[in-house]
Amino acid sequence: MPAFQEYFDPSHQLVRDSVRRFVEREILPDIDAWEEAENFPRELYLKAGAAGILGIGYPEALGGSHEGDLFAKIAASEELMRCGSGGLVAGLGSLDIGLPPIVKWARPEVRDRVVPQVLSGEKISALAVTEPGGGSDVANLQTRAVRDGDHYRVSGSKTFITSGVRADYYTVAVRTGAPGFGGISLLLIEKGTPGFTVGRQLKKMGWWASDTAELFFDDCRVPVGNLIGAQNMGFACIMGNFQSERLALALMANMTAQLALEESVKWAKEREAFGKPIGKFQVIKHRLAEMATSLEVSREFTYRQAAKMAAGQSVIKEISMAKNFATDTSDRITNEAVQILGGLGYMRESLVERVYRDNRILSIGGGTREVMNEIISKQMGL
Repeated sequence: MPAFQEYFDPSHQLVRDSVRRFVEREILPDIDAWEEAENFPRELYLKAGAAGILGIGYPEALGGSHEGDLFAKIAASEELMRCGSGGLVAGLGSLDIGLPPIVKWARPEVRDRVVPQVLSGEKISALAVTEPGGGSDVANLQTRAVRDGDHYRVSGSKTFITSGVRADYYTVAVRTGAPGFGGISLLLIEKGTPGFTVGRQLKKMGWWASDTAELFFDDCRVPVGNLIGAQNMGFACIMGNFQSERLALALMANMTAQLALEESVKWAKEREAFGKPIGKFQVIKHRLAEMATSLEVSREFTYRQAAKMAAGQSVIKEISMAKNFATDTSDRITNEAVQILGGLGYMRESLVERVYRDNRILSIGGGTREVMNEIISKQMGL
C-alpha cells in the first residue's frame, strides 16, 4: 500500500510497524479458529492494551498515547484489518465508539475510573444506541430513564450491540425528556447493575468473531452521577460520535477492498487456464485495473476528510459521502474478487469468502447508506 507521505509521517510508520507485528504474533495464528468459534479470547484485550494499541488517540493522563493524532489511529486501524477479520477488529475496537463520550463529557471521577481500565484492556466498553424498533431513527429511541432522587430508573431494550455480551461498561442512549432529539441523554450503565440483563449472542451473516447482543433494562437503577454530559443533550453527543464512527467504517471498507484486491491479484498470477495465468487475459487485467482505480480514489477521498477532521473542520456532508463511496467500492471489489477466484472464492478456506461476508454490514452500521444520502442532501440545502 502506498506511503501517502502527505498524511503519514515517520512516527505513524512506527505505529504501523508495531501493530503489524502484533497482528502477526497474536492474531493471525489463531484467527481462523476464532472465526469458526464466533469468539476470540478476552485476553486479547489485555495484550492489545499492554502493547499500547487500545490507547492510541486517547489522553496520556488516562493511559493513552498520540492524543489528537488521527493518522496514528488510522495507521493502527488499517494494520489491525490485516488480520482479515472485520468482526475481531469491531470487537476489539468497540471502545472507540463507547469511550469517546465518557472521555469528553463524563464527570471527572467517572472518566478517571473507567477510561484507564478500558485502555489497559482490563475492562471492555460498548455503545448501546440501536433499538429493536428504531434502527437508524435515533431521534425516536424509546428506552426511558426517569429521574428518581439520586438515580435514574431505566426501562427498555437495545439490539445489535457490538461487544454486548462481554462488555463491562455500556454508553447507553436513553430518553429523559420529550419526544424527538431534544429529549435524549447518555448514561454509563455497568454490567451487574440490578435490572440490567444481557441477552443471547446474536448469529450474524458476517463479523463472526465479534459478539453482538441484545440488552434489556427492567427498572434498572443508575446513579445520576453516571449521566454523560448534560441531561437532554445526548443527541448532539451521539451525532458527534457518529462522525468518527463513519470515518472508521470508511477506513474498514477500504481495507476490506484492499484485502480482496490483493487476493485477486495473487490468484490471477497463480491460477492458469487455457495454458496461461488468468491475469494475462485482458478481461481479468482490466477488471483488476478498475478495482485498483476505484480503491485508490476511495482511499484518497477518505484520507482527505480525515485530514480535515484533524484540522478541526466540519465534514458532516463529506464524511457521509466518504462512507457511502467506500462501502460502494468495497461492495464491488469484494464481489469481483469472489468472481475472479471462482469456486475457491466461495469456500470458507478463502479470505475472499470472509471479507465478502464481512463487507455487507459496512453500508448498514453507523448509519445506513440511505441515512447518509439524507444527510448529504440536507447539507446541500435540499
